[in-house]
Amino acid sequence: MAHGLHNLGPRKGATSARKRVGRGPGSGLGKTSGKGHKGQQSRSGYSGQLGREGGQMPLHRRLPKRGFKNIFRKEWNTVPVEALERLFAAGATVDAEALGKAGLLKRKGAEVKILGTGELKKTLTVVAHQFTEGARKKIEAAGGRCEDVPA
Repeated sequence: MAHGLHNLGPRKGATSARKRVGRGPGSGLGKTSGKGHKGQQSRSGYSGQLGREGGQMPLHRRLPKRGFKNIFRKEWNTVPVEALERLFAAGATVDAEALGKAGLLKRKGAEVKILGTGELKKTLTVVAHQFTEGARKKIEAAGGRCEDVPA
């Protein structure tokens, strides 16, 4: 048999015929069509509600709860000074836009915080929402400037 797009199909045994229920006793799925006798689950339109377990305590209430979520938590994009050394040329102005283009911002819309990890030898003007003490010292020691983003 010739191969081609005109005779593509599923592999042998990959598909099976649809189960035809309610077609008499010989089919093995006659009379109640596999739904048992009477009751809510035998009726059309039935779909069990999630979390309802018929009087038994639901799973989500049986399991212990731990910790808590601080709704006032502030998210930061943290950038170490060693990344600034590696990715930016001397004399460059480093702001959120430049950091985004360099692929250093992981959280969208979060404020930028510069960390003092690593060494910095280039003179850079860094514009960020926050600086750690070490980062500010390293940037200024290299002859650069730290500018805070106006609120």
